[in-house]
Amino acid sequence: MIYSDKQYAITEGQLGKLRHALAAAQSEDTDATGEQSWLRDAQADAIRSQIATLEAELSHYKLLKSGEITFAKTHSLENLPSVLVQARIAAGMSQTELAERLGMKAQQIQRYEASDYSGASLDRLIGVCEVLNVHTTGLFKSDDTSKGFVFSWSNIDDVVWNQLPAREMAKRGWFDVPRKGDVYQLAREYFMRAAGPQFASAYHRKKMHGGSMPNEYALLAWQARILERAQDIVETYDPPEFVADDRWIADLVALTRRKDGAKRAQALLLSKGIILVAEKHLSGTYLDGGAMLDHDGRPVIGLTLRFNRLDNFWFVLLHELGHVFLHLMDGLRYDFFDEEETVGDDEVERQADKFALDNLIPEAKWDECLSRFALSEEAVRIDAKNLGIDASIIAGRIRKERGDFTILQGLIGQGQVVPQFEDDGDELV
Repeated sequence: MIYSDKQYAITEGQLGKLRHALAAAQSEDTDATGEQSWLRDAQADAIRSQIATLEAELSHYKLLKSGEITFAKTHSLENLPSVLVQARIAAGMSQTELAERLGMKAQQIQRYEASDYSGASLDRLIGVCEVLNVHTTGLFKSDDTSKGFVFSWSNIDDVVWNQLPAREMAKRGWFDVPRKGDVYQLAREYFMRAAGPQFASAYHRKKMHGGSMPNEYALLAWQARILERAQDIVETYDPPEFVADDRWIADLVALTRRKDGAKRAQALLLSKGIILVAEKHLSGTYLDGGAMLDHDGRPVIGLTLRFNRLDNFWFVLLHELGHVFLHLMDGLRYDFFDEEETVGDDEVERQADKFALDNLIPEAKWDECLSRFALSEEAVRIDAKNLGIDASIIAGRIRKERGDFTILQGLIGQGQVVPQFEDDGDELV
């Protein structure tokens, strides 16, 4: 890679010499023997390869200096050394000028760049990033067993707005696009209006629990939609202030027996100061539900209903309520997003899982359920009646614990959730 105008001039000189060498190789005696001809061709091919490499480096340097390359603002840590060099060149800044901005000698910058910043301290890297206006993406992945990701932006200036799924957002009618309108600028304005800059900051880190890493910008957009619709509900119904008292959860679980229990659950939660919104997931989010606090500190739960099953609805809802009661109020500064089918070793997610399982079926009661072993629909119905819950709750738990999603399919309430929310006026499936 070329690091400076001086190196550019040297490379141009090397390129000229190689071109002369190629011309000389091609003009050698055409009457050479077969072996000599082969060596001459091999030499010419090697020179051509070197010429192509130098030409590419010269062109890249020229493009960077001219500003013709669009330089993304947010980058992965793995690419940071190369990005810092390219950002300096694109800014029209020499190694000496960067050194002066940092209060150090130009030779040190030369050594840093030549060694891919291998000897630079974290403080020094942060300083270089600040001068060059380069930001790293805040993605942290835990180990393979925990299936967890955390996305973080230090502030709203770190958001790369053209990464939002703007066209999908517009297609769903989240905002109108006038003729010749900039869809990404409109998506940015939508986010600022629906959520606000604080939701792309360290105060609202996004904790995703799932087997597949989601598109963080699709996640951000979906959250903005949830918050927008939650605010509409608040303005319409003026719910009471939330109190962290979960003694009413038994009333919620009792609604599983009602045909319209899912919709009734939304009303019950509202009466307790918790806003429940159903909104289809965006492409690339692998999402079942999320829990967050709005700008007034009010709990908001979003569900995608992507599986459209009663067992999934009730478990995800109780899991997100676990986050509300156990985590949202303790200063973690996380917004929680979950893929329900994933089993991991994340302590926070285990706590939310346990909250859901224990409230749907207390452990002592679960131990008494004969359907765990009989595996018949009749046994499941008998246990459900004894527990005062819908059979889908038991069927779903058995399927998940056994890892067999082919059994008890007639009891999981397939297709019975989305119709309860269709009056909300949003596409859910």
